[in-house]
Formats: sequence, structure tokens, C-alpha cells
Amino acid sequence: MARGVRNVAIVAKVNGKPVSFEAEPDTPLLWAIREELGMTGTKFGCGIAACGACSVHIDGEITRSCSVPVSDVAGKSITTIEGLAAADGTLTALQQAWIEHQVPQCGYCQSGQIMAAAALLAKTPKPSDADIDAAMTNICRCGTYPRIRAAIHSVAGTSPATAA
Repeated sequence: MARGVRNVAIVAKVNGKPVSFEAEPDTPLLWAIREELGMTGTKFGCGIAACGACSVHIDGEITRSCSVPVSDVAGKSITTIEGLAAADGTLTALQQAWIEHQVPQCGYCQSGQIMAAAALLAKTPKPSDADIDAAMTNICRCGTYPRIRAAIHSVAGTSPATAA
């Protein structure tokens, strides 16, 4: 810990439940989620907010958690990949589409991809290919982008030819 920097108490809501933890104010949210809260579905990729493996929703907005200090999330609502499914483990239509379209290969980036797709569908329920391309800026080394697009279209009830 740097001289003079003290841990701060952070109170927020994660996946619908109130949580509190202590961390240095500039600790990336990603590490608080993984280390302090024990939720490892959110992945570390690049550490510079470029790849999207660490994507979560903060107050409904897609955010790359590796670049957000915990001091910025006090009092906010955070949703991680663990918070998408129902409490009984029932997958969302989007998560089920990921399976049906065999999107993951290595799977490492997929929690971030699903979080980005969920944010897109929340704002644009019937996305066009252009909408998907603009929103899905996460990096996938396996190159499953066509499957990602197909899964999103299947949930939206659209196809590249019919998307508005």
C-alpha cells in the first residue's frame, strides 16, 4: 500500500444483493469482484479496458471493470455474469443462445461478450448487424464473431436480412 493511502469501505449492490468490502480507492473493480467478493466469472484480459473480458454492468451500463476504481462504484448497482441467470440457475435466453449457437471455443472472453450482448439487447431489442458491430467491441481470439452475431439475432428474433 502506498504511503498515506488507506482502505475505504465500499458499499454497493452486486447482482441485486448489498455488499460491502474494504479496498484502496484506486483498486480496479475487477479485482474487488474477483478477490474480495469471490466471483471469478469476470475475467482479466488486458488490464487496459481494450479487450472486454472484464465487462460488467454498472447501473445498467456496460463497463470494463479493469479500468474502474472501486471508489467510483460506491452506492451503485453492479451486475456480473453470475448475476444474469435466475437464482435457481435458469439461464437467460441469451445464455441459452450462446450454447445453442456453440459460440465459445476457448470460452475465456465469453462472460464479457455475453455482458456486452445483454447490454446491447437491453437498449436495442431488435439490433441490426451494424448495431451489433458497434456494440460488440470485445476481442475474441478464437474469432467466433459470426456465432456471436447469430446468437444475438436469435434472441432478438431477427436475422441479418430482417434486422431493422
